[in-house]
Amino acid sequence: MPVGYAPSVLDAAAPPAPASAAPAAPAARRARALFSPRLRLCLLVALLAGAAGAVWAWQPHRLLAEGWPPQLSGATAAVVFAVVYGACAAALVPRPLLNLAAGALFGASTGLAAAVAGTVLGAGVSFGLGRLLGQDALRPLLRGRWLMAADRQLSRHGFRSMLAIRLFPGVPFAAANYCAAVSRMGWLPFLLATGLGSVPNTAAYAVAGSRATTPTSPVFLAALACIALPALAGFVVAWRRRARLGDTAPKADQCGPPVAGRPGS
Repeated sequence: MPVGYAPSVLDAAAPPAPASAAPAAPAARRARALFSPRLRLCLLVALLAGAAGAVWAWQPHRLLAEGWPPQLSGATAAVVFAVVYGACAAALVPRPLLNLAAGALFGASTGLAAAVAGTVLGAGVSFGLGRLLGQDALRPLLRGRWLMAADRQLSRHGFRSMLAIRLFPGVPFAAANYCAAVSRMGWLPFLLATGLGSVPNTAAYAVAGSRATTPTSPVFLAALACIALPALAGFVVAWRRRARLGDTAPKADQCGPPVAGRPGS
């Protein structure tokens, strides 16, 4: 045996492998799976389902029949209503019902202010949830010609596009919020366009709600006309622009490699 060779001493001096090295990779995989886009999308769907169930159990339309709690009045009641409005709008409660309630409970002017504030709050909550939990999972699914064209329109012309959507009713409030969240639209254009574009339609509903007890009055009939005419105009504009929206989508031969025999190939 060579001088200085001591197998037992060398083996004993070798440092043991760390116990945490083996489970490190599985832990990292579990962490990635926990925050994967699909799991976050499932969480978003679960949150919306739970919020819709809570709203269905609470039945906020009872405010129209029972009135606002007498403990709240004035500006405090309007602020609380705006917060409740925002939560209900994010939970997929139809905005026309909330706008009518705002006018019936607080009158046209105060009801309009509370409803617009609640609209912006609810849109912001929906936009944030969609951007955080749904964008990464849904963007790879944008395949159709119309979907890609709509995404490009919202991403490049966010303020103008969202303002048009809010001014001309027809696109559901929640659908517009989550479509904007999936696109590349910024926060500020989205919120500004939502606030400004929601004023005319919300004002019409608030006035109609404030005059709901006199459905034959000229003010109530004028409010109904202001609700119906923009909806009809929005439908006509969307119908006429459908072909232009499809034509702006990229063609298949424009995205692929050049074909032999063509100029420039």
